[in-house]
Amino acid sequence: MMYGREKSDSAVVAKKPANKVGNPAAEWVEPRAGTEGNANQNRTRRAQNRGSVSQGLDRVRQLARQHKKMRFTTLLHHVTVERLSAAFYALKRKAAPGVDGMTWQSYEAGLESNLRDLHKRVHTGSYRALPVLRRYIPKGDGGLRPLGIAALEDKLVQSVMVDVLNAIYEGDFLGFSYGFRPGRSQHDALDALAAAIQWRPVNWILDADIRSFFDTVNRQWLIRFVKHRVADPRVIRLIGKWLDAGVLDNGRLTSVQAGTPQGSVISPLLANIYLHYVFDLWIERWRRQRARGTVVVSRYADDTAL
Repeated sequence: MMYGREKSDSAVVAKKPANKVGNPAAEWVEPRAGTEGNANQNRTRRAQNRGSVSQGLDRVRQLARQHKKMRFTTLLHHVTVERLSAAFYALKRKAAPGVDGMTWQSYEAGLESNLRDLHKRVHTGSYRALPVLRRYIPKGDGGLRPLGIAALEDKLVQSVMVDVLNAIYEGDFLGFSYGFRPGRSQHDALDALAAAIQWRPVNWILDADIRSFFDTVNRQWLIRFVKHRVADPRVIRLIGKWLDAGVLDNGRLTSVQAGTPQGSVISPLLANIYLHYVFDLWIERWRRQRARGTVVVSRYADDTAL
């Protein structure tokens, strides 16, 4: 969302409500850091908070904030059995299985050996991403909305990698980016819009939505953007595996050449990285150097208000 105010006018761009819930925050308020959890808790337990296994990522956060052009060459060692276990217990117990047919309960039956085997495959390069299973759910207009269901082990590895990459990118993302970030939600974006309308003179609002964004992201540019901060080739290969895994729809495997895999855990973060470089940095520079008056921006994923 973006709101703008010229010398004699103001402009406000509003964003459409999205589908996550969180704590309110206005765009001009200092961005809040995500929940760190209990740094002194060293053992993974069945009901533990994901933040309790964030040890080791604090140094990454510090370096990322202090050195905005640093490229991180060794990140994969943060994918540990402990973090994979925390990711497993954060999953929904009754979630539908992906193409692997693996349920939460069946994986838990041999959890320790399963996680150690998965950890070994990730670090030796033998881990293979599975296609996303395509299912359809009814829409309000009578149509069908495609839904992607990732395989259980893909969810685990992606969840851990999201935590690792968030340690870098949460220090890079701008304050008006609200979608799919720790401690932020569509309500934060709407609060920023409401505060701008209430406390600043406004006479126009721009609401923008990128058509079919998640289906059309240019993967070559996405990887180039990721490489601005990530120089660990093993992490780059992991992301490539998830992007190239394809979709299984009605028993037919389809190779997808563009976009990010909807339904996957990693997709929202990759989308935010792409939009950070394509949109956020551009609009931030434009409103500071070219815009007349004040422009307030609020973005939730591919929905933006100015």
